[in-house]
Amino acid sequence: MIKRVKRLRQLMQEKGIGYLLITKPENRLYLSGFTGSTGVLVIGPETADLLTDFRYIEQARQQCPDFNIVRVEQQSVFGVTSDVIRNYKGEKLFFEADHLTVKEFNELKEKLGEISLAPCQGLVEQLRMIKDDQEIELIRQAMAIGDQAFEHILKYIKPGVSEWELTLELEYFMRKQGASGPAFDTIMASGPRSALPHGVTSERILQPGDLLTMDYGCVFQGYHSDMTRTMVLGQPDQKQLEIYNIVLEAQLAGIAAVKEGVKASEVDQAARQIITDRGYGEYFGHGTGHGVGLNIHEEPRLASKSDTVLKAGMVVTIEPGIYLPGWGGVRIEDSVLVTQNGCEILTSSPKHQLLKL
Repeated sequence: MIKRVKRLRQLMQEKGIGYLLITKPENRLYLSGFTGSTGVLVIGPETADLLTDFRYIEQARQQCPDFNIVRVEQQSVFGVTSDVIRNYKGEKLFFEADHLTVKEFNELKEKLGEISLAPCQGLVEQLRMIKDDQEIELIRQAMAIGDQAFEHILKYIKPGVSEWELTLELEYFMRKQGASGPAFDTIMASGPRSALPHGVTSERILQPGDLLTMDYGCVFQGYHSDMTRTMVLGQPDQKQLEIYNIVLEAQLAGIAAVKEGVKASEVDQAARQIITDRGYGEYFGHGTGHGVGLNIHEEPRLASKSDTVLKAGMVVTIEPGIYLPGWGGVRIEDSVLVTQNGCEILTSSPKHQLLKL
């Protein structure tokens, strides 16, 4: 963890930031290893403090040996934060502008008094885009659980079963494999509901001939997995085969475009062009992918206006889709690790033809 703090300090120095308050739970975990639910970090040029209450003091000491553990007692965490900054003779404190609430900001400003307060954004997230070996291994394990869950759930998919039943079985299985929970609200969308890109699970009963889109993942030791597969209950018709094969071609084109040095927008364009050329461009209205890690959606975004240049160590999804209102939809998604010469696909469940159940 101390290596991550050192890299953050380098960024802080480049941007003229002396002291930075970390309130985002995922950033706190990334920098300190602390898994408790309450606490903030104060990072300085040579100091690293973790402020938490009585419930987590011993846990913090065990998980964060490189941090000075400060106990929060009667006063609020922001009152203790101000004491820490004054002790270090800091004149300005930067905070994560996209996380602190207005109420918290006002309280912090009041507690700091003469010490000025300034916003910053995306500093830790910039570091988190490139995963280290430890993170990649945890992500691999999360993805493996997702693949195991796919193989498991196939036995339960049949007409007469509800989307809810499938989701419960899927999530229960992932927990039994070591996941702490689902990565997000599982999308189990059947029949016409598969035209909803974020059609979270409903009580709908699966029918013969339905398309079924499953978009799901799990959390393993803080890290997320993400995968989507679309299948059909019975023999597919020509329209279902057509749409599926277009999306598959687009997804494979997106994967082929991924490598270090390529712009995220170029990956989006590679997948999007296939769908547009086939006449379905207006039915693909979301980005081609996103980063995955301590959050299910994080930087970089693989979208048409993203100028982010991919670097080795980034983990991103490739997930084009076509969604036809009243008919249904198809999405195919894999998570991949960016490498110098291409990418490594981290999800291995079958996709190369429309799966018939």
